[in-house]
Amino acid sequence: MTYEVLLFYKYVTIADPEVVAQRVQECATRLGLLGRVIVAQEGINATLEGRLSDTTLFLKDFLTDERFKGIDIKRSAGDGRTFPKLSVKVRTEIVGTRFTSEEADPRVKTAPRVGPDEIKKWYEANEDFVVIDMRNSYEFSSGHFVNAIDPGLRNSRDLPQAMERLVPFKEKKVLTVCTGGVRCEKMSAYLLNKGFREVYQLDGGIHSYMEKYPGQDFLGTLYTFDQRVTMDFGGERKVIGRCALCGTATERYVNCADDDCHLHFLACKACSPEDTSVGCGAECQARIARRAAA
Repeated sequence: MTYEVLLFYKYVTIADPEVVAQRVQECATRLGLLGRVIVAQEGINATLEGRLSDTTLFLKDFLTDERFKGIDIKRSAGDGRTFPKLSVKVRTEIVGTRFTSEEADPRVKTAPRVGPDEIKKWYEANEDFVVIDMRNSYEFSSGHFVNAIDPGLRNSRDLPQAMERLVPFKEKKVLTVCTGGVRCEKMSAYLLNKGFREVYQLDGGIHSYMEKYPGQDFLGTLYTFDQRVTMDFGGERKVIGRCALCGTATERYVNCADDDCHLHFLACKACSPEDTSVGCGAECQARIARRAAA
């Protein structure tokens, strides 16, 4: 049996997000699809898995809505176990940046999109450009582009606090990247609003680049927010992830055992034999020890 994972988003005005969410919920449930869907007045963001025949039927129905015409659908192989359930929610944003519409509204203005083929040419020509990775730092740990900048985000809403680190690149040629593109739409718009001179975004996100050029320019694996945890698209590649506790090469993620943290971080089996057995650093380990002694 062949399974497929669908990844798609679109910033588009949706006056009736509750109605759209209900329609998606009913269709996905009828076809047995599992995954996560967020609908807001600013658009839709979704990752779904199902049998190939069912994902095809879902898209046939979904794309009858004129608002979603031309939406970029990314497809990858699934195994039927990518998601434990179906979750369809209505929220105020499809990416939790908490930016005001004046700070960033991709429906009005965002950075120009540049496709994987063009970025490949930039690398081959040794062009002078800076890759700013708009994912969270724990995602960056297992894989990122050559010479990419990690702003130090733990959540998308942290970008304003990270701007001091990015100011030195205001006059540079900047490429923003993220998993599938949805975060870069907003975050590149935010950089433009803050006076960055030349900003571009990777069209289709890292997912599209790795699919086109597996094992090239992007080092390591791509973090995913599902039960796959990480994925790659083949090709020769180097493991660049490092255990946060001992520095050993690893691509194994575990959850921090501290109840005040629960960060997803890299840890080798020697340091964390169980998935949630240790803290991600000294502070978390100290809190775990204090609670155990209480």
